[in-house]
Amino acid sequence: MEIQRDAVCIFIPTLNEAPTIGELVDAFKKQGFSHILVVDGHSTDGTPKIAAEHGAEVWTQSGKGKGDAIIEAIAAIQQPYILMLDGDGTYLPEEADSMLSPLFEGFDHVIGNRLAHPEDGALSRFNRFGNEIINYLFKIAHGTYLTDILSGYRAFSTESAKDLHLKEEGFEIETEMASESLRNQQKIEVIPIHYLPRPGTPTKLHPVRDGWKIIKGVWRFARNSNPLFYFGIFGVISLILGVLLGLWVILEWFNRVTHTELTILTMLLIVVGIQIFMFGVIADMMVTFNRETRQEILRLKGPGKP
Repeated sequence: MEIQRDAVCIFIPTLNEAPTIGELVDAFKKQGFSHILVVDGHSTDGTPKIAAEHGAEVWTQSGKGKGDAIIEAIAAIQQPYILMLDGDGTYLPEEADSMLSPLFEGFDHVIGNRLAHPEDGALSRFNRFGNEIINYLFKIAHGTYLTDILSGYRAFSTESAKDLHLKEEGFEIETEMASESLRNQQKIEVIPIHYLPRPGTPTKLHPVRDGWKIIKGVWRFARNSNPLFYFGIFGVISLILGVLLGLWVILEWFNRVTHTELTILTMLLIVVGIQIFMFGVIADMMVTFNRETRQEILRLKGPGKP
């Protein structure tokens, strides 16, 4: 299906991307995209001025962080489709059509899989390993393997993007977008893309600090989409601690040593663990019921009905 370029907003969140933003805007203009929006996070290197000189519409975000820029842009963009990518020159504008095509075929959210074709130097072994771990943790927490949930090259219909209840202001935003898309039962497509080494700007992501935040986000976002996983972790940990402590109390009892207080603690840990786990089961049943109800409502409304 032919891509309607006037219906697409190229959205680029930036922070100190002066070496790459001008060339990036030019590349999209050469491809016929007329709506190019740069939302800048208070750059100090002249990024907004360069972007404007090359023909992009430039906003300065009111807050800080990539997530904040994305939330502000999605709320304001009027075009039916959005293609989002970082302004650091690591993604190819020439792959825009591959990213947008699924939207015109009925998909809601497209994720560019950087791990399919990373060029030499684009990802260190540590970063690649960290990405794989996070992707598999996401699969465990949310039940779906999306290959590269941290990718910054995304495409989505504006309508589906506005349905996402996004709150994260930092680098956890990509994980939240994937989680919210699954929670809303959107049609997601993963497209293999190339990933280039950064050509001259330092990365803003700290692999350990931000990686830990993202891992916590994977677990936290599961509260709405997979409460059995979210609450089950607490329940299982409490239950295991209770059982292990109970075994030690029993062994001590055989040695004629009685631990009354630890026996009470053992029972509390086991009971609380079972209760938390069962709460997760009940919450999971409620989420499943809500999903089925939503599907039935959409089926009864039928395509094209408001």
